[in-house]
Amino acid sequence: MFNNIPPITRNIIIINIIVFIVTSLMGDQVIGYLAGFYPFSPFFHSWQIITHMFMHGSIMHILFNMLTLFSFGPVLEQTLGDRKYLILYFLSGLGAFLLFNLWNFVEFQQMSNELQNLGFNINAYWSGASVEFTGNADSVLRQKELLENLKDIIRTPMVGASGAIFGVVTAFATLYPDAKIGIMFIPVPMKVKYVMPIVIVISIYLGVSGNGGGIAHLAHVGGALVGWILARIWRKHLYRFN
Repeated sequence: MFNNIPPITRNIIIINIIVFIVTSLMGDQVIGYLAGFYPFSPFFHSWQIITHMFMHGSIMHILFNMLTLFSFGPVLEQTLGDRKYLILYFLSGLGAFLLFNLWNFVEFQQMSNELQNLGFNINAYWSGASVEFTGNADSVLRQKELLENLKDIIRTPMVGASGAIFGVVTAFATLYPDAKIGIMFIPVPMKVKYVMPIVIVISIYLGVSGNGGGIAHLAHVGGALVGWILARIWRKHLYRFN
């Protein structure tokens, strides 16, 4: 059955599985080297823009992503052709990385400004100087909270193919809006043109509100946005010779 999967989708799945096994065996140091860090973090390297797409945090994470790609990827690969399908996949992954970190940048600047307003010299702190918290107890607690949040942005990596796969699924929904898919806990299949907008709105809310539970929801939105744009551009020409 695996040999019946179109080659690009099959190879992407194989590479993801191999990378997951290798990084799991080699430990956190390799994972930290290849995962996608905030671009202004000292842990960031340029290749992470690509390598983070092949990293996964758990078996369930990679299993869900690869099953989703297996479900939607072959149809798009056959419809778009190898070249456009590869462009779709990797640009969606890049879009996911960019939107997620654009929001990180906005939050980073907002929290840095608040720290400055509370009397904490954040610029001196980043340069290595010894900086003390000032103000009343509530102000100090808030400064400590903000500083930890800033550190989390710098040291927490982004991993997974979800952004790229969201681009694939959204492109599928754009090209085949009336296709029906099964949804967990919903007994009746639903048209994908109704499912995806709901998923995207929920992802935006969870990403902006900070209630994402450790999931990079805005990365999903970034991937979906790229997938939608590319599918809208390409669908005008897909069947022009039919």
